[in-house]
This record gives sequence, C-alpha cells and structure tokens, in this order.
Amino acid sequence: MRICGGFFDVPGAQKRLGEVNALMAAENFWNNREQAQKLIDESNSLRNKIEPLLKAEKRIEDFQVMVELGEAEPEASQAKIQQELETDLAGFFKELDALELRVFLNGPHDKSNCILSINAGAGGTEAQDWAEMLSRMYQRWAEGRGWTVEVTDALPGEGAGLKSVTMLLTGEFAYGYTKAERGVHRLVRISPFDANKRRHTSFASVDVIAELEEGDDEIVLPPAELKVDTYRSGGKGGQNVNKVETAVRITHIPTGIVAASQNQRSQHQNRATAMRMLLSKIYAQRQDAQKAEMERFYGEKGSISWGNQIRSYVFQPYRMVKDLRTGVETSNVQAVMDGDLDPFVNGWLRGGCPTKRMQGVKDEEE
Repeated sequence: MRICGGFFDVPGAQKRLGEVNALMAAENFWNNREQAQKLIDESNSLRNKIEPLLKAEKRIEDFQVMVELGEAEPEASQAKIQQELETDLAGFFKELDALELRVFLNGPHDKSNCILSINAGAGGTEAQDWAEMLSRMYQRWAEGRGWTVEVTDALPGEGAGLKSVTMLLTGEFAYGYTKAERGVHRLVRISPFDANKRRHTSFASVDVIAELEEGDDEIVLPPAELKVDTYRSGGKGGQNVNKVETAVRITHIPTGIVAASQNQRSQHQNRATAMRMLLSKIYAQRQDAQKAEMERFYGEKGSISWGNQIRSYVFQPYRMVKDLRTGVETSNVQAVMDGDLDPFVNGWLRGGCPTKRMQGVKDEEE
C-alpha cells in the first residue's frame, strides 16, 4: 500500500515546497528578514514531513523486492531470508508508528520547545518528595528523546524534595508531546517519612506551556508593565554564584504572573530566559481566556487534590501506573519512573488529546 497521500498530502506539500523555494531564490528575498525567516521555517517544516514519508514508501518497495527475490531462492535459504525480513519489518513498523504520531502534532505551537512546571500539593514533605520524583522522571524521559533539559528555577522543600520546579525542554515537538502531561498526578505508597510505615496519598500538579521567544509578534509587553528583580542565585552557575545578583525574577504587574531564572552564568542570560517564560505564560493565559485550541484545557487541571488526577502511580499494596483519561496502564512502575512515558503520551495523542476521565475508567483506589 502506498502511504503517501494517505494521512498526509505529499503531492500538495511538494507543490508548496516548490513555490517556497522559488520565493527563496528571488533576489529580494532578504529585503524583509521577518518574512524570509517564515519562509525558511515553512521550507524546513515541509521537508521534515515529506522526506520521512518518501523514505518509508521507498522501504516498502524494497521489502516487496526482497520478498520476490526470496521466493526465487532455494527453499533451504528462504527461512533465513524470512527471518531477516521479519526483523527489518518490525523495526520499520516502529518507525512508521512514530511517523503516524506526527500527524496528531498539528497545533500552532506543537513544534516549539516547552516550559514544564511541577508544584507539590498539600501534604508537606511527602508531596514535595513526589514533586522531585516527577522532576527526575521528566528529565529522564526528555533526555531519552534526545531533548536538552534546563532547570530554570527550583524551590527546595522543607527537609526533602521540591516545593516547585520549572524546566525548559528543548527539542523538536517538545511541546506537542509534553502537553499530554498537564494535570494532577497522584502517588500512593508507604511513606519513607512516616515512622509508622503507613500508606500515604500525595499529589503534584504538572503544567506545560509552549515557549515563545522575546520579540514574538503574538504578544507584546510594554516595559512599564514589567517589574524586574535581581537576587543572588542559589544554584550552579560558575564563580558569580552567591557573589553577585545574577538571578532574575520578572513580574507582569497587570496579571501578577511571575517568571524566574537563576541557573545561567550571567544576569543577562537569566533575564532572557525569564522573559521567554513570562511571555509563554501570559500567552497561554490569554489563549485560555479565548478558549483557543492550543490551551483549551489550561487551568482545567483542577485543584491539586483527590478526584482531579489524570494519572495514578500506585506503589503499594500493588504496583500500577494508570492514566485515567485513556485507560493506558502498566505494572512496571520502575520503568515509568525512569522515564518510560511514551506509551502514556502516545495513547493520549491517539485518543484525541482527552482532558477528562474516560468513561468507564476507574481509579482502583477510589
């Protein structure tokens, strides 16, 4: 079966790519740098969609040739050829599955980097430890996908864990995939902080927004609306840490939204990072107010408490991680905590990006 033209219009994309290339070849192409950059981005986007599909179609043709050649071989050799073909097909199906998922990543900012924030719910040290466990899980997942992770701000817990942490995930389609994680995450385990070894339930809220660059024409903030504070960084960052005020906190006065960065080596770098995060947060809030598609469920996480969770992680009395929006579950809790989130993320994308609990799906602890 030909896959091109099935879930993606390759001929149409190739036609548009030819038009874009013609515009890029014009003598006056760089007269308008902003328009030129948009055309370059569109060209790259079209190539990234077309080339994998053409490559996949070529592999299908190669498999057909291998089958025909194998049928012409002596029967004694056919078993070996069949085994090789089955191995190659298994790998190809995984690639095709990942390619198909890209079709669902068609939001206006799905290709963007993203800002992921984790906030511990009520429960003191136990909840703060859960927030730190989630932070580790997401960092491992992102690194496993080849993205870079930068922790831009972190507030340590009292004694252990994290009250909150914000990290920037940089990579292709980082926002498109990571937005599946927005919501309340619930942990059930025997608390290591309880001398009586009782079972505790903890909650943490995960928020995900697309990163916007300063100067993005989608949102403009007058300088008079910004309050910029500097302070001494408490994290790593070189010889300036705790000696000069390299950390930056920016507050948008009309909304009260705050963004901070303290892990860069200079105040200028921290300010640029904090500004990008602030723009992204304000953009997400405005999109939510307008009920736009990108952030249609921003703020629908609910309170960080019982009944609002999107996923439960049960360590005792049995082991189970279950997504209540899709029904995807696994008993391999350790693998999930080590960053194996793709089954949940992919299931969410294939399920149409649901924001509510799937009908008939129950949390066994309820």
